[in-house]
Order: sequence, then structure tokens, then C-alpha cells
Amino acid sequence: MRSIVRALLFILALLPDVRAAGLALVLSDSKGPYAEFSGALHETLDGSPWKIIASGGSEALDSSVRPDLIVAVGGEAFRRILARGGNTPVLAALVPRPTYEKILADSAPSRPRTSAIFLEQPAARQAAFIRQLLPGLSRIGILHRRDSTQALAPHVQAMSAAGLVVETEETQNDNDLLPALNTLLPKVNALLALPDPNIYKRDNIKAILVTTYRHQKPLIAFSPTLVNAGALAALYTTPAQAARQTGDLILTYGTALPTPREPSLFAIAINQNVAQALNLSPPDEATLRRSLLRSTEAR
Repeated sequence: MRSIVRALLFILALLPDVRAAGLALVLSDSKGPYAEFSGALHETLDGSPWKIIASGGSEALDSSVRPDLIVAVGGEAFRRILARGGNTPVLAALVPRPTYEKILADSAPSRPRTSAIFLEQPAARQAAFIRQLLPGLSRIGILHRRDSTQALAPHVQAMSAAGLVVETEETQNDNDLLPALNTLLPKVNALLALPDPNIYKRDNIKAILVTTYRHQKPLIAFSPTLVNAGALAALYTTPAQAARQTGDLILTYGTALPTPREPSLFAIAINQNVAQALNLSPPDEATLRRSLLRSTEAR
């Protein structure tokens, strides 16, 4: 009997530390997707050993708050937390991979342990989505910045594996954005927008959409906001879905953060008015979702 008890204690010692602990939730903003994420994370962790002991901007982390883990939602929150210092593990959410990597590169070597659930969809899922959204069209264009070339590679590889031809064009600032776009669009059937805040920011969106429409090329986006503004479609993860994955990760790993990962849950939005204007007939959202889920299960 004593040997059984010792064996059980040994097994328990190997499990991640998920005992009652305090979590600080730091948001880049108090409204919109950040508020949605906050509400969903509270709901996911309700009744669990994890208690959210502080929530808000970085000012929520005053000297009296000593969390076991910090969840930073959005690039700005992640940047502020690392600049603040300390050794509390940090889990970033709703952050594009290039932003996460740049913030890490710019931070002090003594930074705390970090991980992330990225904003980008898995490359294979994105490629399958394009294949099913636009059957018969095979040339896809991507605008990128020089510092995001490494993050771009998995998408290029996945689309090539799916039989898509990828054309890329580099843009370094707002002044060369439209010239780069006008160079790229004649070569492709559609433009894929990856979530780079330096390219697809509020000041640029209208000009990008007008230019793609002038070339009669659809924009495949990463958020329903862009679909409402005039993109053809988007494959994306909602803030609530990202929060549920964040909560599940915390409950599974505790402060022993795993390596950064892509979102496991997704949603689809299609602008049928744009499809009609471009003489396209994409499948409906429910059909696309079922097809993507089947392709995921097949892998």
C-alpha cells in the first residue's frame, strides 16, 4: 500500500502546477474585442482553481498585486508588461506572430518566461480555406514587410502544398504601400491579408479596399470588421474563442507555459454583396466551416 501511495505522489509531482493561483489580466484597451476576451476568460475560469485578481490596463498591476501568471491581451499590453520587468510568466493573446517576436527581440534578456496564442490562423487551414472559397483560382498575393518574412514562410509553404501559387510584394511604409499593391494585384487572382498592424491599419484600409476593387480582385481578410468594410471573406478566431483556448491552456499547464501556438477555434465571414460585385460564387459560411473541419480531422 505504501508503495502505491509513493507512486501516486510521484505521478502528481510530474503534473503541471494547476493549484489555486492568481491571474492578472492586462488589456490593451477596455473596449471592443478586449472586453469580449475579458468576459469570456472570466467565464472559462469561473469555478476553477484560477482566480482573476486584477483586470484592466497595466496600471491594474500595482505593487499590491502579486499574480502567479499574467495574461496580456493585444500587442500593446504585451509590450507594456515586458517593459515593466519582473519575473512573472506572461501569456500573450490576440497578438500576431511578427508582433510577438519583435517585442521579445526588443525586450531585456532577463525577461520572464512567455508564451502566446497567435492571431494568425494555421497556415494549412488558411490554404484549405482559400482553396474552398475560390475554387479554380490559384494565384494568391501577399503584402509583407521585411521584418515579417520569416513568419510568412509557413503560409507560402502550405499554399504551395495545396496547389496555390504565391506572389509576394514588400512594403516598408505607407508611402510605398499602394505602389506595391498596384504592382502585385495584376499578377494574382486574390489578395490575402495577414494580420500585420503596420500594413492593415485603420488609416490604410480604405485605400487598400478601393485599390483591390479597382483591380477586381477579392481581399481575403483576418477579421469580420474588414469583411464588413468590403473584403470578400475572412477566416478568423473570435476574441471569445481565443479566450476559451487561453483558459483551457491555463487550466492544463498552469504557469508551466508551453511553446507559442496558433488558434484552435475559428469562424468564417463572407460578404455576399462583394462576391456578387466581383462575379464570384463562394460557398456559404456553414458549408465552408464543415469542409474545413473535415479537412482538419483528416490531418
